[in-house]
Amino acid sequence: MIDYKERFVQWLDQRVTSAGLGTEDTTSTVDPSGVFWLGRLAPEKEAMAETRRERRMDPCSVGIRFKPAAPGPWSFQVRVRARGWNRITVGSKDLDTPEEWAKSAVAEETIDVTAHGGMRPTDFGAELLTSALRRVGIGTATAVVQVSDESWRGTPELVVTVVNTTAESGQPKGERYLFEVELAVEGLPTSPFILESLPDSFRYEREMQALGINCGVEMRGTTFVTRDTVVVSTKRPTFRFGYTAEDKLDLSFAGLTDDPLPRLRQLVEGYAQWGQAAWSPEALARLQGDGPAWTPEMIAEADRGRAAYEAELDRLRRGVAALESSPQLLRAYRLMNKAMGRTASRRGITSWRPFQVGFLLGVLPSLVEGRRDWNIVEIVWFATGGGKTETYLSLLVLAVFHDRLRGKHSGITAWSRFPLRLLSLQQTQRFADALGAAELVRREHRVPGDPIALGYYVGKSSTPNDIPVEPTKDNPIDVEDDTMPARFNVLLRCPFCAARDVSTRFNRRHWRLEHFCSAPDCPSTGEALPLFVVDSEIYRFLPSVVIGTLDKAALISMQAAMRGFIHGPAGRCRRPGHGFTYAKRGSRPAGCLVPGCKDPSETIKSHDRAMFAPSFRLQDELHLLRDSLGAVDSHYESILDDLQVKNTDTDPPKIIASSATLSGYQRQTSTLYGRQGRVFPALGPSVHESYWSAATPGILRRYVAVWPRGVTLEWVSDRTITVLQQSVRRLLSEPDVVCAQAGIEPVHVPELLDLYGTNVIYGNTVKDVEAARRSMGTQVDVNPLNTVSLTGQTPFDDVRTAIAELDRPPVDFDERVHVVAASSMFSHGVDIDRLNIMTVLGVPLTTAEFIQTTARVGRTHPGLVYVVHKIGRERDAGVYSHFQAFVEHGDRLVEPIPVTRSSRRVLDLTSAAAIEARRLFFHEPRSERLKLTTADLLRAHHRTVVTTVDDETKALREMLGIRDDEHLLDEDLRRAVEIYFAKLNDLGSGAKWPHDILHRRPMTSLRDVETQIPISDD
Repeated sequence: MIDYKERFVQWLDQRVTSAGLGTEDTTSTVDPSGVFWLGRLAPEKEAMAETRRERRMDPCSVGIRFKPAAPGPWSFQVRVRARGWNRITVGSKDLDTPEEWAKSAVAEETIDVTAHGGMRPTDFGAELLTSALRRVGIGTATAVVQVSDESWRGTPELVVTVVNTTAESGQPKGERYLFEVELAVEGLPTSPFILESLPDSFRYEREMQALGINCGVEMRGTTFVTRDTVVVSTKRPTFRFGYTAEDKLDLSFAGLTDDPLPRLRQLVEGYAQWGQAAWSPEALARLQGDGPAWTPEMIAEADRGRAAYEAELDRLRRGVAALESSPQLLRAYRLMNKAMGRTASRRGITSWRPFQVGFLLGVLPSLVEGRRDWNIVEIVWFATGGGKTETYLSLLVLAVFHDRLRGKHSGITAWSRFPLRLLSLQQTQRFADALGAAELVRREHRVPGDPIALGYYVGKSSTPNDIPVEPTKDNPIDVEDDTMPARFNVLLRCPFCAARDVSTRFNRRHWRLEHFCSAPDCPSTGEALPLFVVDSEIYRFLPSVVIGTLDKAALISMQAAMRGFIHGPAGRCRRPGHGFTYAKRGSRPAGCLVPGCKDPSETIKSHDRAMFAPSFRLQDELHLLRDSLGAVDSHYESILDDLQVKNTDTDPPKIIASSATLSGYQRQTSTLYGRQGRVFPALGPSVHESYWSAATPGILRRYVAVWPRGVTLEWVSDRTITVLQQSVRRLLSEPDVVCAQAGIEPVHVPELLDLYGTNVIYGNTVKDVEAARRSMGTQVDVNPLNTVSLTGQTPFDDVRTAIAELDRPPVDFDERVHVVAASSMFSHGVDIDRLNIMTVLGVPLTTAEFIQTTARVGRTHPGLVYVVHKIGRERDAGVYSHFQAFVEHGDRLVEPIPVTRSSRRVLDLTSAAAIEARRLFFHEPRSERLKLTTADLLRAHHRTVVTTVDDETKALREMLGIRDDEHLLDEDLRRAVEIYFAKLNDLGSGAKWPHDILHRRPMTSLRDVETQIPISDD
């Protein structure tokens, strides 16, 4: 039975398609060739006079490509349907007399065709079609069916098209066009095409029954029919079925808090039983069916799949054994479940999805089995919206509790990095909610240690690096400005009580920018919430989990207080509320980061600092670490690892990563981290079902590929938004009529208004987004039409306000946000269940971006996605012709991540950072004065410890992960070190500061790869 929301989505799509075709229009006051963007054919002579690219933008033919099942000759029937428009009244130039157009009745004709092998393009039915057109009053246009055999692939391929052959004349453009054109072919047995660009796989079908030419194709029984849009629906997954069905297996938060081991054993035993059946020879034989025998490559792939399953089963069993053998780990696991259950209950969620439990089990052996598999990068790979964020949040919360129970009472447990410039407020809130619940559980169970807190480590683009005593040119923040704290509120709600009464204030006594909740029953009781958003405060208090942007890693070469991200701080200030201290500087003689503080600090002994070392680094959206960003980051990852190992004599952090798209991950993890990667969950033998999830009949998203004909992309976008908004608003004005048309009950009207009343327009560039928004302002005939922009250029306050309004819209529909114009900033981390309709302006440049972008809608309810192709681009044209395969095989089409660490250009950028990082975090803590802030002090230190070029080059080579066979990199690095020491020892160079003797300044951002060009409006 079709869900009422699915019915409504289908009805909306019908309304938009109808508007594109003009099916409900019988008259017009303008030339219809400038109005309708679907189903129209331009005259052949006019189209052929244009370039190939322009022909695609206004084609003169549509048709179908077939692969006949038997040798020719072939006899079949072709049915053609079309309409035309006639100008009734010529409008006057002064517009006193409006122009009038009238649409004809439908012209339909069936043509018998006999074709033979090697046939060149041959016309059929010209007279029949012309007569059919004239019978319904179309006096100018003509058409013909054209058939040819194109057998250049080695087997016959018939191409059947209908062509607009209207002669050139002085008639209006609209009278020379054909509209609402449809071609159908019946009586031709065919064989499927094989998508040869995809590797053969025992899990996937690569067959396409036919290929559309300038259109889509659908099967109606045994008849092939052209479609003006290509519609592909993906299925909504279910996570609790079979062995893991809720009535068979209790994975509730409460159950795993009270007595987890029996439930976990049952989960793993179910996986074992499922695998015995799913991977058995009999099951694989059933999967093969009556088709051709599997190739050796397919058999080998199946063998690898079975081996991956067996290895995963072994890890799950070892995860249960780890909990059985470690009381500390078991207690941490139970506390984690209690905390995550508390935050999940706010969304009405009472239990885990099985794959979430399984991923955590697979990582647990690393914590207790002598850190077995510690250096393996664990990648959670699941469809967007499946629960990846909560999966790795559960691991972080468990790790925090485990740290506390094993004696680490202070310091960072995990540093979570996101590759985008702007961190989603929703991502931040989810982290805050989980850690806020964990802090309440910590208090209730009297777990020792500092409060479990979150650090928002983004920097001055969103939050301050520091709060100065007085404003400066570089830091204009004014503590006397009463409105200042409110600008840096990063919470949408209180992580303790979920109240919206969260505000910010500046605490002068502790020199802290605090978030606090004013709800009367909040457990915070008016105290500051455990959240730090200023960089210097994060260094001072070292919150348990730090969430931030990847770019902040660049500070490892500039900020001595980043020692807390590697190993322990120097000490702790004796004045309450001031926190940890670091290297002494002229402005902070005691090392305290609070301005003006001169109180002495309690030194943290060197052997205790190892306990501060972070246990995890988490990388979200792993697939975005590509090209220059990935290359630069690979060096910084090595720097961070080397500094932690050399300063603590322990292992580097374990890397956890997540991605909804994955291709070539083994090479990527090896390049980025110098470690082997491992994905969870392993694929099952069927692409539609595994132990962890299975497809249901319900629709997840309805993808509609649109080929705009003869009009601009902005026109199609504007008309689509207009029709969608007008259709939804009819629910308010004509609820009974709309519900009757859509086949739904009126009781659902309020919910449908909420779920489908906001449209997202996604552009691949900010230019596309702004052009679409400007066009909407004048071309969308809907009032009111409230729009917001969400791009990397949107101010932080505007983003926060927009997200809050989208998440909790006003009651009055007219006051809500109706359209969100968004760029790539929107495609990661924006999780709002109310967003279920999207228009994508042009196919994104990568398949991964397409998957991530469109997954922002339809997360909980059926979604509708229009992909308006920029058909003049070769990529868009290619995607349109195989759109069904593009959607259904999306994961297989994800491009391998292009990334390398063996770049001399990248080494030139990162070697300066490595030299400075060694000065700050290796040499300075070991120097006599614990301070190497000037060239003189640095020169004296190296002379005292007798540092040689060979020694430093070797250390930097290890730090940057340069292999022995990378001779050019080794030579470049040695040259940089030689320049460094030459400048350092040249007393006449005038160098005063350490960065003066570098071959270049360290990067301030991991994206500072290209030379910046100043742009002026002079």
